[in-house]
Amino acid sequence: MERLGLSPKVCMARNPALVYGRMTGWGQDGPLAKAAGHDINYIALTGALDAVGTKNSGPVPALNLIGDFGGGGMLLAFGVVSAVLKAKLSGKGSVIDAAMVDGAALLMTMPFGLKAAGFWPGGRQENLLDGGAPFYGTYKTRDDKWVAIGSIEQPFWQQLSNLLELDEESVKDRMKPARWPAIRSIIENRILQKTRDEWTAIFAGTDACFAPVLSMDEVVEHPHNMARNIFQNMDGILQPAPAPRFDGVTPEIAPIGLDPIDIGTAIASWD
Repeated sequence: MERLGLSPKVCMARNPALVYGRMTGWGQDGPLAKAAGHDINYIALTGALDAVGTKNSGPVPALNLIGDFGGGGMLLAFGVVSAVLKAKLSGKGSVIDAAMVDGAALLMTMPFGLKAAGFWPGGRQENLLDGGAPFYGTYKTRDDKWVAIGSIEQPFWQQLSNLLELDEESVKDRMKPARWPAIRSIIENRILQKTRDEWTAIFAGTDACFAPVLSMDEVVEHPHNMARNIFQNMDGILQPAPAPRFDGVTPEIAPIGLDPIDIGTAIASWD
């Protein structure tokens, strides 16, 4: 923008109430400010990449959700809205430095808080919310599909235990990390006895914090997704509906006049 003569200084001289958003990976200053990078690089420096994965897998890229989209796009949108509200009240605009590395670090606030409190002592898959705890993670079913369990609180755990027909003595002291491998093994063996859809039927209507792990091809057929119209079909392209929702407004996707072939051709032409 500076090369085009449209820097914040130039533009805000014309309009002091202007909100000027700057989106980068590394930020407007610092040793890496001018360096190239991608989502995976930004989250690598914040601890986020190291925390995602299993003991055997190593760090696993999180689909650009942490750096590009959550730490980048959504934080920029939040910053713009906040700055617009400020400008309306004060008449003074802002320049927003939306760095994906900053946003990714911000999204790690809770894990850092848990670590400081002593509740995140280990590496990957050894902690409360990273698949280490047997009551918060994924399990393979008999048909090589997966289910997700998040039965942290006791009432939810009790329902899970009852529906899985677990022996209470064998799964006691579930909050002690030393017991987690043994309890996980018991649950793994139990869930392997039925298919994903069989377990889904068993857990239907309960508060065990259970959900089937659906593929992108399957999500459109889930009753809850269908009822809320969470996924919409626009010109033959399945995509998520706009969010969040505002009362009295039905979220709809506006057509952009670009078909899949156009998009594919555009991507293929990137140099």
